[in-house]
Amino acid sequence: MPKPAAPDYPAHLPDFCNLGVTLRIFLGAEGLALATAWLRVAHVREVWAAFVAQSVVLQPALLLILALLCLGRRWLAALPYQWGVVAVGVLCLAVSAGVKTMMTHLFGDVTLQFSWHDAVNVLALAGLLLGYFHLRDQALSPALTEARLQALQARIRPHFLFNSLNAVLSLVRAEPRRAERALENLAELFRVLMADNRQLAPVSSEVALCKQYLELESLRLGERLQVAWHIDNMPSDALIPPLVLQPLVENAVYHGIEPASQPGEIRINIYRSDGQLHLVISNPYQREGRHHGGNKMALGNIKSRLMLHFDVEASLKTQVRDASYQVHITLPYRTSAP
Repeated sequence: MPKPAAPDYPAHLPDFCNLGVTLRIFLGAEGLALATAWLRVAHVREVWAAFVAQSVVLQPALLLILALLCLGRRWLAALPYQWGVVAVGVLCLAVSAGVKTMMTHLFGDVTLQFSWHDAVNVLALAGLLLGYFHLRDQALSPALTEARLQALQARIRPHFLFNSLNAVLSLVRAEPRRAERALENLAELFRVLMADNRQLAPVSSEVALCKQYLELESLRLGERLQVAWHIDNMPSDALIPPLVLQPLVENAVYHGIEPASQPGEIRINIYRSDGQLHLVISNPYQREGRHHGGNKMALGNIKSRLMLHFDVEASLKTQVRDASYQVHITLPYRTSAP
């Protein structure tokens, strides 16, 4: 029998230092506390009092657990997923028991003592939240074969490949070195697109890939394609999801340069500000042209991967301003994977 295929996106614990993850855990825990209070009391007017009584114990323990999980995220990430789940459960039990024991001595209230009932509730809550993050990751991460298909459909259009090969053929005799360079760029572009692109990559490598792609496009567009790079303030060690910049640059060529009869300029600005990395791509905007409307597959795929890696800490915004179409991506500045 053939061996089962390895999962396209292996299970892993969430990044407990991520703001979105922290908010989801906190709101999820408080929501379950509110639901428990609603079920335990006989009258609606008693719900708030019961909820507050639970939150007085829940919130200190939850804040301490989140702080410890953030501090130990690298150690947890090094564990197999199953052992990581066990470690999170043990930490939640220990912290919850410690907080309730401290409150019992502090307030002299024996009803606050940690019991087996509390242990079951803590483990159930931790299991529900970890299960939610696991299902969310699987929903946001497309299968590897689907991701490759999207790469071919949305990023390497058939006309681009056909035109690139024709341009190379026209250079073989007249400029053999330039033709060789073009073939190397084309091979590198396909190598990256067909690779396993689930890990964060340095922004410098993404910039190099875009330059190779633009060099290929310049073979057929000539002086019509002008590019302005503003990367003097770019932190080369910043990590971003792979194939974020190149599809946006390709869209800029396809929708901004090709439909116009006059030369157009694509502006690429990458910089760091206040602990965040900004990627801004602008191109001429044709309100009426052969390519108006466009395919939103690339933008949708990029948004999904930004959510997968950075949750609410990353954003993608588009706007039309002064006959220019702009895409602005903001994400946390990181030099190591979470």
